[in-house]
Amino acid sequence: MPPIDAAQAAARIRHYFETLSPAALDRIDAIYTEDAAFKDPFNEVRGSAAIRAIFAHMYAALDEPRFTVTATMAEGDQVFLAWDFRFRLRRFDTATLQCIRGASHLRLAADGRIRAHRDYWDAAEELYEKLPVLGGLMRWLKARART
Repeated sequence: MPPIDAAQAAARIRHYFETLSPAALDRIDAIYTEDAAFKDPFNEVRGSAAIRAIFAHMYAALDEPRFTVTATMAEGDQVFLAWDFRFRLRRFDTATLQCIRGASHLRLAADGRIRAHRDYWDAAEELYEKLPVLGGLMRWLKARART
């Protein structure tokens, strides 16, 4: 089998995430291997069906979720994506467009699909500080830690 064209795989993966929709979840097996691993600050699962369920929950829990990839690096069997995730909360402040900035480290299988996906983002700063009550507590804790 020829070596992975990481740049080509990265472009395909980037396009998938930037155009992600509930309908696109039916094509998730074209992006992830059946036994792919996924980890983020809230989830750790294995298998494309479990990964699909995480994205399906995102669409059920949030309004207008979308990813914008701001940087892509690819080498060998690895891809790194920096991204902005924008959404509106369904409860609390439903009018404000929220933004979480993060990054994904992807390991590719020989066919260019994702076999391991690890998301890095600061849940405290990017999410908890934006919630009522909990946000005030998180900002207070952050200020105390600085002094």
